[in-house]
Amino acid sequence: MKNRFTKLTLTWLVLFSGVVHAQENETIFRKSPIQRSGGYVALSNKFTSINGEFANMPGIYGGWFINRKLMLGVGAAATTNYIPVPSSFSNFPGDKMTYQYGQFGLMTEYVVASTRKVHLAVNLLTGSGFTMQYDRRDFDDWDFDDYEEDPNFFFLMEPGVQVEFNLLKWMRFSPGVSYRRAFGSNSNGLSDSDLSNMSYNLTVKFGFF
Repeated sequence: MKNRFTKLTLTWLVLFSGVVHAQENETIFRKSPIQRSGGYVALSNKFTSINGEFANMPGIYGGWFINRKLMLGVGAAATTNYIPVPSSFSNFPGDKMTYQYGQFGLMTEYVVASTRKVHLAVNLLTGSGFTMQYDRRDFDDWDFDDYEEDPNFFFLMEPGVQVEFNLLKWMRFSPGVSYRRAFGSNSNGLSDSDLSNMSYNLTVKFGFF
């Protein structure tokens, strides 16, 4: 009788310990979903058109890279070449005026299968664009007060996609395309449609991936 009672007690203890082990303690604060954290900076050059004219746009963006999937950061880019202002829209008739275009804002990027040698990344810039005019011939002696009205600012969104190549653990090459869409421009001679267009870019990224 005693041996049977001992066996039943041991069996009950084994079963009870298994149930207790299978159940997790309920907590108020959950474990952080961030398992890996890094960051990177991207140097990019975009080839696009503004008002039907070729535009070269170097830029930079970067930020916090979470779980090898999502980057949250900021970005900015601006044109560097001559984009002629038609004489009918020039703020300073008789001068060789050029349009200056720039953009900046929140940059988000989602990377698919980041650890693979070749993979995809999709991104979105949400923020502001701006335009202004200046005399390109006198750029070295440029005076903001003499050659510019107040810059024109407007809302901007630019979604894009890249094919990403892992060259080194800390370096990636990411050519891609994007579409720039302007909303609410009132620049002299530049409508929303004149500022909205496809961009083709070559991008190099450096950081902790």
